[in-house]
Amino acid sequence: MDMKKRISLELRNRNPAQIAELVVDNSRSTDGEVEGLTDDFTDLEFLSLVNVGLNSLAKLPSLPKLRKLELSDNNLSGSLDTLAEKCPNLTYLNLSGNKIKDLSTVEALQNLKNLQSLDLFNCEITSLEDYRESVFELLPQITYLDGFDQEDNEAPDSEAEDEDEDGEDGAGQPGDYDEDDDEEEDEDGSEGGEVGLSFQVNRADQEEEEEEDYAEEEEEEDQVQGQKRKRDEDDEGEEDEDDEDD
Repeated sequence: MDMKKRISLELRNRNPAQIAELVVDNSRSTDGEVEGLTDDFTDLEFLSLVNVGLNSLAKLPSLPKLRKLELSDNNLSGSLDTLAEKCPNLTYLNLSGNKIKDLSTVEALQNLKNLQSLDLFNCEITSLEDYRESVFELLPQITYLDGFDQEDNEAPDSEAEDEDEDGEDGAGQPGDYDEDDDEEEDEDGSEGGEVGLSFQVNRADQEEEEEEDYAEEEEEEDQVQGQKRKRDEDDEGEEDEDDEDD
């Protein structure tokens, strides 16, 4: 899909001035230039043009609020001076996988006074001797080159920072949740107490019934024993009478 049509689809009938982020990765530029972008994208803050076949940035429109620009995996070898003119507030620029060979090409970024992070992965310039030291010297405003600062400290992940902020914002929520849990536990505890009392009452009734049944069984057994003794006495009496007759 060509870049102009892709941008039109991404708009979804919205006004370009309402767009803050625009991603048209893997679309195609017919002449190696930026197509479909106009000065109407006044509030655009993030633009991603990864692998779109760019050879030049000459037709990049004025994007005064643009802060992050992804241009990796294109065919750019120069014309970077356009960025300072069209996107003066850039803080992050990714030029990885382009045809940038010389420090003189990067020198054009000196006028991007707000630039903090620059990526040049997989560009020929990275094979130069003292590449990192030279770029940091040439662009003193940047803090991170290819994801690391001059002391080899890794750049913070913006997504991780967002997650940390969300965690901090939600720090009070677990407490509220625990309080609710405690209330539920209290309720469960009271119910448990009622269940325990009911069980004890039922158990007492059961034991009482068992005692009554045991008493009845003993009484019946006594009656049987009494009847047996009476029969035995009667039998003995009859035997004595028979002896006297003899």
